[in-house]
Amino acid sequence: MSNEQRTTLPPGKMPELRVLPMPADANIHGDVFGGWIMAQVDIAGSLPAARRANGRVATIAVNSFLFKHPVFIGDVLTFYADIVKVGKTSITVNVEVYAERNRLQAETVKVTEATLTYVATDEERKPRTLPVLD
Repeated sequence: MSNEQRTTLPPGKMPELRVLPMPADANIHGDVFGGWIMAQVDIAGSLPAARRANGRVATIAVNSFLFKHPVFIGDVLTFYADIVKVGKTSITVNVEVYAERNRLQAETVKVTEATLTYVATDEERKPRTLPVLD
């Protein structure tokens, strides 16, 4: 598409998640539901947060969420997540989503970016202090 900014997947970065939207994830026109994408972003963001927390985390805020381009059935979505802030009990993560279009020629487009905050929780699902890193 002419109005999409073509790019490449970030070199040297390990994705947190790669998924392929299926027909049930889209409307009758083949556009993937924004809510489905939001759920996948939440999963991708929770992975580094849970590693940093060394345990359970819960989403407490979606600080920002920008849909830059549509996502279609057949796109391969790659999610990158980076911790940008660590508090006493909370972890803020930026997530970037790229779509590899499966059309006549391969193209990659950054389709979504978001910032989410997670809180570390204990067995009773109450906030807990993050472990100190050595």
